[in-house]
Amino acid sequence: MASLALLSSASCAQASTSDLPFLGPLAPELPAPRGLAVGIDEENANLISPGTVDAAFAPWRDRLAALRPQFARLDVIWSRIQPRADRPPDFDQAQGGCVRDTPPCAPYAGVRAQLRALAQRRQVDGGGWEPYVVVFGAPGWATVERSGCVPDAVGSTGLAVAPEHRAAYGRLIAGLIEAGREEGIPLRLFSAWNEPNQPAFIAPQRRRCDVASPTVSADSYAGLVRALRDALDAAPGDQRIVLGETAGYDRPLPTATGAAEFVRALPEDVVCAGDVWAQHAYVGGSRPGPAADLAADADRSASADLLAELERALDARGCPRPKRIWITETGVGGDKPGAPRPRSPEALRDGCRAMHAALRTWAQNRRVDAAFQYTFREDDSYPVGLVDTALNRAYPTYDLWRAWAARPPGAPAPELPAACR
Repeated sequence: MASLALLSSASCAQASTSDLPFLGPLAPELPAPRGLAVGIDEENANLISPGTVDAAFAPWRDRLAALRPQFARLDVIWSRIQPRADRPPDFDQAQGGCVRDTPPCAPYAGVRAQLRALAQRRQVDGGGWEPYVVVFGAPGWATVERSGCVPDAVGSTGLAVAPEHRAAYGRLIAGLIEAGREEGIPLRLFSAWNEPNQPAFIAPQRRRCDVASPTVSADSYAGLVRALRDALDAAPGDQRIVLGETAGYDRPLPTATGAAEFVRALPEDVVCAGDVWAQHAYVGGSRPGPAADLAADADRSASADLLAELERALDARGCPRPKRIWITETGVGGDKPGAPRPRSPEALRDGCRAMHAALRTWAQNRRVDAAFQYTFREDDSYPVGLVDTALNRAYPTYDLWRAWAARPPGAPAPELPAACR
């Protein structure tokens, strides 16, 4: 498997190949870097497809398309598409198109429809929308028994994948690659698992709910990375592993693993399996979550201190090439955990300014290549989107992300949009 080589940050765009010899485009057909690359997370195919879509979605689909993201995160919920061990993954499984039953709704045919929409959108736009696959949510039949430090709020899909079912996980990856090929869109970027240092995604994190108890989630994650690596090596094409997808914990917690702590705990063959580390970093207030012990603090997760500590932990592992960093989940959090919108106009503007400051800081960091907005359409239980759940209004942060996405390669940070002032 070739090493992942990407160049996206404005400062890196000026670097010579002798200074950073492993940098360069992933493949000749990828668009040229444009400074801090913009990614988006949106699972509803009606908000991506350039074809005819439901009237309630069409104008918002066009607003999303106007962002012209370089990357599109494709969230694959394993438990949703393969609830039974005796049946293969169903990539055509129908989705209602609502957000947790909130309209507007417009059905689409699951992962396959998402892949088809991305393929069509890339063709219309002449590039961009590079899929980045992130898997999570193990089906109950594939998980370990509930033991160790597992918070009460963790459901069955949060339990770690049992070692004997990692082969099934590998078959899921192979099926995804084949589905992408059938829909005309190669899948080349893969993350083994979402937020592996967070108990809602891999539990237990520790054997005892005590920071003195070593993390065990790193070993669970390592098994998935190895299974992913085997699946990609066996598949045709040029696929790459993006490591991490770590939640923004700036320190060890009794029920969760700090981001840097997680890096230090990984086996060498895993921590050096890819050249990009994905980190989540939310901005402003507290990051929403199903329970306080499952939520990283947004003010800390987007802090320069966390990123600096992460870089030190990565460099200390001695991999052949220094890791690039992608911020693969970011957004403006609520005023308090789970706080619903609408919020006051001034609070929305404050959040927009905070997001702008974070993007500017990342763009100035020579190692940070991309930032992914999570999500486009808002989930009311996770209020960090760019437009409201009912598809009635856009928040000021939409104008901000559009300004960042529109600037040319190597250009300085855009001016703060009027909507944020």
